[in-house]
Amino acid sequence: MNTNTLQNINVGVDTGKTNLDIYIRPLDIFFSVSNDDKGIKEVIRTIKKYHPERIAIEATGRLEMPFIIACNKANLPFVIANPIHIKRFAGAIGRRAKTDKLDAQLIAHYSDAIQPQLTQLKPEIMQLMSNLVARRHQILTMQTMEKNRLQQLPKALHSTINPIMTAFKKQIEKIEMLIMTLIEKTPDYQSKNIILQSVPGIGKVSAAAIISNAPELGYINNKQAASLIGVAPMNRESGRYKGKRIIQGGRAQVRTVLYMAMMSAMQSNPVFKSTYQRLLEAGKPKKVAIIACVRKMVVILNSMLRDGIMWNDNMAKN
Repeated sequence: MNTNTLQNINVGVDTGKTNLDIYIRPLDIFFSVSNDDKGIKEVIRTIKKYHPERIAIEATGRLEMPFIIACNKANLPFVIANPIHIKRFAGAIGRRAKTDKLDAQLIAHYSDAIQPQLTQLKPEIMQLMSNLVARRHQILTMQTMEKNRLQQLPKALHSTINPIMTAFKKQIEKIEMLIMTLIEKTPDYQSKNIILQSVPGIGKVSAAAIISNAPELGYINNKQAASLIGVAPMNRESGRYKGKRIIQGGRAQVRTVLYMAMMSAMQSNPVFKSTYQRLLEAGKPKKVAIIACVRKMVVILNSMLRDGIMWNDNMAKN
């Protein structure tokens, strides 16, 4: 008989850009591997020997996805844990010190004590959703280019572009149907989709873009959420020079989708409409005011996904 199966083995994985730090509880085994194909193969091979009850890893971003995909292929039970829950657990047990080993140890302890529900979402479904949204964006970009050419060309040549425009429209509709089918048959996506679309101005495409390309929302704090999407203003100061605060970096595709969603939200959502008007009255340029509204939307969406609550006008009046 394998005695490991009698010990409720829980594995904590702390993810970094270059390394994975692993702690196996209660065997007090700690080791690190590189966060690449070679290192992941090594850790999967090692973990399988101990028949873990669950492998817990924080949802810190997409850095954990290759490891999660490997766990799924190896039929290992895994939990993509909410970092906020782990942080609260650390506070409850009085854990303040931080090292690579202690972080992995904390995650394993959280897994053992709380026994969070295993993640059912298949990683390949997450990747498929992201690819579909990305492809839709690519086709929309090409469609816009052809529309611009249509305005520039003489009418005699419009027949060379119209069939292409029709093909683009059909492909966009087909991709949107695939996205919605994927959401409808995936419970984890269904709940997020319902919450996101409860916000006036957020439609099915905006929700799909957030779900697939910003899976961290709901697992991070509001400042991190704004930085993730790239709507957090950055200071430009050096010595006596003080430039305008700008936005940079972040998930450009999601930011673009949310920018377009905000154009709709400012018409249908009284909260963002009043925020936009107030910023304009304060002398802010239109684009700056819109980005500020997008930033407010990102913060609200992050809080809604974190707490599992639907849209309420009162939550956004501050």
